[in-house]
Amino acid sequence: MQMTTEEAFVKTLQRHGIEHAFGIIGSAMMPISDIFPAAGITFWDCAHEGSGGMMADGYTRATGKMSMMIAQNGPGITNFVTAVKTAYWNHTPLLLVTPQAANKTIGQGGFQEVEQMKLFEDMVAYQEEVRDPSRVAEVLTRVIAQAKRASAPAQLNIPRDMWTQVIDIEIPEPIEFERSSGGANSVTAAAELLSTAKNPVILNGAGVVLAQGGIAASMALAERLDAPVCVGYQHNDAFPGNHPLFAGPLGYNGSKAGMELIKEADVVLALGTRLNPFSTLPGYGMEYWPADAKIIQVDINPDRIGLTKKVSVGIVGDAARVAEGILAQLSGTAGDEGREARKAKIAETKSRWAQQLSSMDHEDDDPGTTWNQRARADKPDWMSPRMAWRAIQSALPREAIISSDIGNNCAIGNAYPSFEEGRKYLAPGLFGPCGYGLPAVVGAKIGCPDTPVVGFSGDGAFGIAVNELTAIGRGEWPAVTQIVFRNYQWGAEKRNSTLWFDDNFVGTELDTEVSYAGIAQACGLKGVVARTMDELTDALAQSIEDQKNGITTLIEAMINQELGEPFRRDAMKKPVQVAGIDKADMRPQEV
Repeated sequence: MQMTTEEAFVKTLQRHGIEHAFGIIGSAMMPISDIFPAAGITFWDCAHEGSGGMMADGYTRATGKMSMMIAQNGPGITNFVTAVKTAYWNHTPLLLVTPQAANKTIGQGGFQEVEQMKLFEDMVAYQEEVRDPSRVAEVLTRVIAQAKRASAPAQLNIPRDMWTQVIDIEIPEPIEFERSSGGANSVTAAAELLSTAKNPVILNGAGVVLAQGGIAASMALAERLDAPVCVGYQHNDAFPGNHPLFAGPLGYNGSKAGMELIKEADVVLALGTRLNPFSTLPGYGMEYWPADAKIIQVDINPDRIGLTKKVSVGIVGDAARVAEGILAQLSGTAGDEGREARKAKIAETKSRWAQQLSSMDHEDDDPGTTWNQRARADKPDWMSPRMAWRAIQSALPREAIISSDIGNNCAIGNAYPSFEEGRKYLAPGLFGPCGYGLPAVVGAKIGCPDTPVVGFSGDGAFGIAVNELTAIGRGEWPAVTQIVFRNYQWGAEKRNSTLWFDDNFVGTELDTEVSYAGIAQACGLKGVVARTMDELTDALAQSIEDQKNGITTLIEAMINQELGEPFRRDAMKKPVQVAGIDKADMRPQEV
């Protein structure tokens, strides 16, 4: 069949059901964007491509459906880098389309030229360049298939002069891969270990959320064993929060109950997780990772098994199918030894932690430091970060999708939210980009228009995405709620300064004259300032109602400058001056 290359490209997108594209318009992509409306594809033109990529990440994580990132070649594409690497570590299957400088000028250093394949080679699971116009549909079909197979971004690079060519082509059918149920021997070995375990613990990761039926499969296995279920850092939605076996998130500011329970494990089933370092670092002064336990690690990517922890059994496979296979092979007495005592300990440990968490109002100072004490004294009537999180929990709907940014105040909130189903918690992941909270939750709302959504950011991180307020107020954009924790500082770095740099606050202070609520109002959105717990709870509840009426709300939650635990105690130490630094040594530059 004869058609143009852009028609072949868009017909292939239609064949795969890709309905949403995110980016900023550019001449290199206009031959296909011109026919997006006729094809039923919505192009969401954001304020910055980096935010557009995070919107795509949020959309796909919330829905399970692939979306596309596309922009002008050169600087438009380079702006995607942070978002693509974020999606890579979030295990998000995205289609990255990178129009390239024209074939006849590549290598001449012309306008908006950059090595786009080299740029993303460490950011994507697969990449391919279109070499001939007649191969555009074939290459696009393969790139989409590889993104799904690896559950990660994949890149198609296409020189811009490939468009508007008339070709004779058939649109190929999508390539589908069957998910592996794991090796027979390794699944049997895992079942044998769990059958004889006295204190089995399950640790769910993102793979449980991504796998079809993954949460249900892990639940059936946990109930058969009466094993507590922890979740990895930033994967609070990987097990139902109301389940009696749910022990909470591990890692930074996570669940102390989960840490205490996994510490006693003799066998750990790490299900659908690469065991990232932030899910096993000490918390609350506790080294909780069970060094002598047998570890069963299940991951779809064989390169991740045994990468961070020594494992007894490694299983390459889909989390749901592997869990089902292990359950089918458990012995008749699996989980019986110490079952009642184990159930009682889970309930008691969870209850004790819930009481402790509800009473935690303030952050502790390390010995020899006094910043948090001074912060409370400076603003005695202001909310602390934990007070703000408790106020939020009072109004946050159980069915809501939430997103979080990187930063101190968002991290303090790690122990608070729980969910009844997956694809509800969109955190920035281990690449740790600032500015994720707002665009991710916008993408989620695009995919789930009838679900309430709430984004969370500290004021430093939000400054990186604040320009999106100029985009999302247009009529076709859905309404969201964004909460900004306002304390006028880069909190994580400031905590480092108090601990290791003698309160020498270089680059940590933000402009106190800026009002994010005021900026929101200037962009035609609703801006609210909340100064007390009651005001914050009421503002959030109202904003959820306003979403139904198409009103986007930014809530500026005014909090004191208390600082939570540092992100990486293990990565920092107090510097020692040897030669000494003196301003007098500065030489003037010769011009």
